[in-house]
Amino acid sequence: MNTAANPPRKPMRWSGSDAALRAAQVAFDVEAAVLEAVRRAAFENNLSNSDQIRRILGLSVNHRPKRPRLTVTLTPDDYEILGARYGLSMEERLAIKERVTRELINFATRNSSPPRTHDCT
Repeated sequence: MNTAANPPRKPMRWSGSDAALRAAQVAFDVEAAVLEAVRRAAFENNLSNSDQIRRILGLSVNHRPKRPRLTVTLTPDDYEILGARYGLSMEERLAIKERVTRELINFATRNSSPPRTHDCT
């Protein structure tokens, strides 16, 4: 029986998550110029905004590879609009996601800048 004096036992495989459970996300209210500078540095260093802040502060940065992905929250109304745009039912969410992915790839292709060259002299 689980009581305050006898809490439930945690599975051993969860023991490594103790530090993460104690971590706290902190938000910083800063001017737009600061926000832009951090975001730009993060982009140029191929880091998340959070990892860029950790680097600025001299804290350790987790160097695990990150999945390259973009996220957006879509409401049922958004799915209805996108479904109409692509000639799909709003319930065909996977097909809508595939069409949006193609649209983002086309956007990137049209708006990509030429690759940077590094002068090693």
